[in-house]
Formats: sequence, structure tokens, C-alpha cells
Amino acid sequence: MTKITAIIPTLNEEIHIETAIESVNFADEIIVIDSYSSDNTVQLAEKQNVKIIKRKFDDFSSQKNFAIQQAKHPWIYILDADERVPLKVVKEILKAVKKPKGKVGFYIKRSFYFAGKNLKYGGCQRDKVVRLFLKEFCNYKGTVHEIIEAKGDLGIFKYKIEHYSYRSYKHYISKMNHYGSLRAQEYFLSGKKINAFHFYIKPIARFFIHYIVRLGFLDGYQGFVFAKLQAYGVSVRYQKLRLLNKINK
Repeated sequence: MTKITAIIPTLNEEIHIETAIESVNFADEIIVIDSYSSDNTVQLAEKQNVKIIKRKFDDFSSQKNFAIQQAKHPWIYILDADERVPLKVVKEILKAVKKPKGKVGFYIKRSFYFAGKNLKYGGCQRDKVVRLFLKEFCNYKGTVHEIIEAKGDLGIFKYKIEHYSYRSYKHYISKMNHYGSLRAQEYFLSGKKINAFHFYIKPIARFFIHYIVRLGFLDGYQGFVFAKLQAYGVSVRYQKLRLLNKINK
């Protein structure tokens, strides 16, 4: 009951995939579930001792849940390709699966890197995700920023993994447009109503929360850019929702 399957979802992650696989070499099985990358992600992964599954992307939860169903082992470790697992966390993982003490999963805190800088404020100081869990008791819910639904207690690790989420302004914009499309579709299907508040007030409020309330200004220029891009992410989802509403009238 102590064996682990590591799962790495990918789409055009040739920059990260080799290091990502190396980062979970503690696992007894490694699955790369790829959404038909157009770069060399799959070719690079094929050189490693991993199982590769290709599946058309519909949403983040479905993609991960599908991969979990293919896993041989009871413990699952989910690794985004832009995350790294330091040795201190590896030791915590191996200790946890041997003696879970009644926990069905564990939160892991993340150190967030933006354009090469470790952001310590702006909300990043509160970042934690469930990455290790028993597949029998946990599954993903939600289309964007998916979360684990656990049937049991969750623990939390002391040490942090490293999250190199956004390499540049351009890279962030690309991700925000992708996330915005998914969130807009989710809102559309739920019949969400929008007005001027969503287009003008909510983005400003998001900037204020990240830059002032959550002390993003202490991260200097990168903190300002990060807060600005958070506001952009809010704006783009409602713009895309408005477009969906027009198309489907």
C-alpha cells in the first residue's frame, strides 16, 4: 500500500518535461497524459521510463481523473510540468505513504516563481495544493483551477515544492486566454449573468486585492505586473463569456 504513481499532465511542455520526470523519479510508476502536444514533449518523454497516454483535452479535472483511473498504485502524486519536488519534500512524501496516520491526502505549499523571481506576496504566500492522495478516496472537481474532493482528512507538509508557472508576460497572457475560455464556458453553461460590474469593477478589485491587500507591492516591479495580470485574467473571462452569449443568441 506504499507504492506511488506520479501523473504529469502536459500540453507543449518540451521546456519542462525532462526535468519534471526527473523530479518524480521517487515514484514506482510515472504517467504522462498528453493533450496532443504540437512540440517535442512526447518525443522527449518517450526517452524516459514512463507510460504515455494521449487524450484530447476537455477540462483539467477530467484529464487528471482519467489518468488516475489508469494508475497501478494506490497513492497518486500529481505534478504539473512546471513544478519541481525538492529532496526535503520527497522525504516527506515517502514518509507519508508509509505512515499516513489516517490521512487520505496531503496539501503541499508552493514557492511561486514569476519571470524568474520568487514572489513571496500578492497571495503567493498562501498557495497550497493537494498533490499526494489515495485514489480510492479522492478525485478532482471543477474545470479550471480544479480542486480535490476528498472523502477523509487531509494533512499538510512542512516544506514547499517549486512552481515555475509563468516564464514571461507573453507566456502568462497565453495561459490566461486558455483559462479564460474554459471559465467562460463554465459560466455560460451555468447561465451566469454579467453586467458592467464584471467588466470594470471586478478587474480593478482583483488588482487591489493582490497588490495592496495581499502585499504584492513588496515584490517590487514583478509584484505589480503579477497583480496587473491577475486583473487581466478576470477581465478576459467575462469578455469571452460576452462573446459566447452573442454567438448563442
